[in-house]
Amino acid sequence: MLHSIFMLIVDAIASALAGVLLLRFWMQVVQVRPPASVGQFVFQLSDWLVKPLRKVLPGVGGYDWASLVGAFLVVLLSIIAAVGFVSGFDFQPIILFSLVRFFQWIFYGFMATLIIEAIFSWVNPYAPLAPFVRALNEPLLRPLRKVLPLIGNVDLSPLAALILLQIAVRLVSTLILSIG
Repeated sequence: MLHSIFMLIVDAIASALAGVLLLRFWMQVVQVRPPASVGQFVFQLSDWLVKPLRKVLPGVGGYDWASLVGAFLVVLLSIIAAVGFVSGFDFQPIILFSLVRFFQWIFYGFMATLIIEAIFSWVNPYAPLAPFVRALNEPLLRPLRKVLPLIGNVDLSPLAALILLQIAVRLVSTLILSIG
């Protein structure tokens, strides 16, 4: 019982921190400037890890690799806390589960931004955060919008993206776990 409570707390903290680190990386990839409140939250919550990592992993190709590697380290530590004691700290399952969880969190993060954008479009398309979320999703939706026409002025590309992301989660998880 105590172990499951501990794991709930570890997973909640790890997913929030990794999510912020992945958001920080993705904001730089799509070159979107966050609203001041979001930017301040993301940078203050992640600077303690990203700044030291940048000394080891400088940005290459214009990408903040320290944020991405930091997210993976958070995932790795949460998996060590979850299965390390059970597996006797066997390196291979810890790395495989960490990779699976890392890619799951990336895909789930994309799904979350798509859902947030859909909610904004229904509730308040002119909300202050709506353009920011739209910019985060644009690289995912642009290729789909070229293939899927509007049907009755309804854009089905977010629905198609959600389905494709769910397929990607299953494919990547299966591929990684089949290695081990």
